[in-house]
Amino acid sequence: MPAKSLLPLYYKGKNVPGAFMKRLSFTISCFSFLCCSAFITTAYGQERNTRLHQLFENYYQESLRLDPISATFAGDHHYDDQLANDISASYIKQKDLFDKKYLRLLSEYDRRTLNSADQISYDVLKEILNMDIERMKYHTEYLPINQFNSLPLLVGQLGSGQSAQPFATVKDYENWFKRVAAFAVWTNTAISNMRKGASTGFVLPKVLVMKMIPQMESLVEKDTTKNSLFQPLNNLPPAISGQERERLKRSFLQVLTTQLLPAYQRLADYLKNDYLPHATEAAGLSGIPGGKELYRYYVRYFTTTDRSPEEIYETGIKEVTRITAAMEELKKQSGFTGTLQEYFVFLRTDRQFMPFKTPEEVIQAYQQIYDKIKPRLQTMLSVAPKARFEIRRVEAFREASQNGPSYMIGAMDGSRPGIFYVPVPDATKINVTFLGMEATFIHEAIPGHHYQISLQQENMSLPTFRRQINFSAFTEGWALYCESLGKELGCYTDIPQQMGALNNEIHRAIRLVTDVGIHTGRMTREEAISYMLSHESISEEEAVTSAERYMAMPGQALTYKIGELEMLRLREKYKKLSGNNFNIIKFHDALLAQGDMPLKVLEHYMDDWAANH
Repeated sequence: MPAKSLLPLYYKGKNVPGAFMKRLSFTISCFSFLCCSAFITTAYGQERNTRLHQLFENYYQESLRLDPISATFAGDHHYDDQLANDISASYIKQKDLFDKKYLRLLSEYDRRTLNSADQISYDVLKEILNMDIERMKYHTEYLPINQFNSLPLLVGQLGSGQSAQPFATVKDYENWFKRVAAFAVWTNTAISNMRKGASTGFVLPKVLVMKMIPQMESLVEKDTTKNSLFQPLNNLPPAISGQERERLKRSFLQVLTTQLLPAYQRLADYLKNDYLPHATEAAGLSGIPGGKELYRYYVRYFTTTDRSPEEIYETGIKEVTRITAAMEELKKQSGFTGTLQEYFVFLRTDRQFMPFKTPEEVIQAYQQIYDKIKPRLQTMLSVAPKARFEIRRVEAFREASQNGPSYMIGAMDGSRPGIFYVPVPDATKINVTFLGMEATFIHEAIPGHHYQISLQQENMSLPTFRRQINFSAFTEGWALYCESLGKELGCYTDIPQQMGALNNEIHRAIRLVTDVGIHTGRMTREEAISYMLSHESISEEEAVTSAERYMAMPGQALTYKIGELEMLRLREKYKKLSGNNFNIIKFHDALLAQGDMPLKVLEHYMDDWAANH
């Protein structure tokens, strides 16, 4: 149950939820609390423990064969020539049998006899399997693509040569040719599935389809200087020379012009000529058959709680009210005499908040934030990842559709760094307050996603399947929680950046209202946009993009605030229990020590930590 995230993410891969977004070797001092609660095992108990860990490893290795692209992103290049047709009937049946097999094997172990760490892994795998099995009945394969997170976009990234797919050797290029052939088959299945969905009204909103068409068309561009899919051809490694180089060039051009570009063209033509007329005018899932039940599933899937959409909506209203009051106080301190909405416009449009002239200046500004944070990280955490980290500009073909910076996870083996991607379509319009640059860097990069994900990947104490990120509510919850630490990290020293941080936070609170509102029929797309414009500093264009993101990925946007609120609640709980003995560093170390997990598992784990610490 990966949190892809992202959105390129996120994560984060595939259509969310799906297998895209899966993604410490170090000794964690806070693991001592596990030792305190551990019992002396018998030889039989140790044997059972070993067998359980073998089950976990078998699950992971078999899952890579079922999901080759996740393997590539994890740094396992055994399957770089493969791409699963994961929306086909045969694959779905195979995946269902796989999930049920491992659920049965897992049930052979008595959870009560396991140590604390293994209980968490047991609970995590059980949650993943149960949610995957339940998902089958909703036929999400009939909605295989959207304009934010889908396999065609991910293949576009992989094919640029700037992502996880390697292009260093002849074999790397030949692997790509085979993967492209498999993608061509996938696109045919996607079109067939969308036809099935259209026949019953199980379709995407029309406004989303209209955004997807130009995306597909941009990837059909035949000019080798404009289409990033030609970059590996334009950047053939010098080590490949002579006749081999010429052969590879010819093969590359043939694969692109006869397979990959035509696949994107078929998708573009189908969306424009056949699918668009059947697309729904409704904004949310409640407007299509079975949509209400599907949305409740997504809420459980993403929040990893049993909270209802109605409860989450009310939480959102309360959070928006609280943060609005804090914004009003900051406006008052700034001396601005107009309304809060007028202050939003001022922050968004005044040229003093748009100081950049070039993309390089924007990238450098984020580097300066990083330099400011570095010396203070040890006051919040005693651990740091070994993984490399880079700040990069977003690729041209993705830049126009990205509404802010994002994080791309690194490879588990360290061969590819974690990357903080920054879209800069026009540097002169980048607003330091509107974007909340400091809060955004803390969230997307350090100590947010890069720390949590990299530490999880490097933690050799975890079963391999748990070194991938699986739960958005934890991953995004931690990143948003980190934003609340901005002052301790040397940031938010002026009112504009404080407003930027509050604007980031209220944006996530608003999602609880608008995501639920859109998909339960409480709000139209236009009402959701209006709600955003009246409660946060956001342009109409950004509000439109946000609303359409929630329409495209139901429930995913709930994870940020729900996860953050749970971590804040747990911190306050243990501060009250420990009084002056509470140590924020040890609390943060413990939060990250066992990797991500469902929020309903997190409190049990942290209670064990608090009791034995």
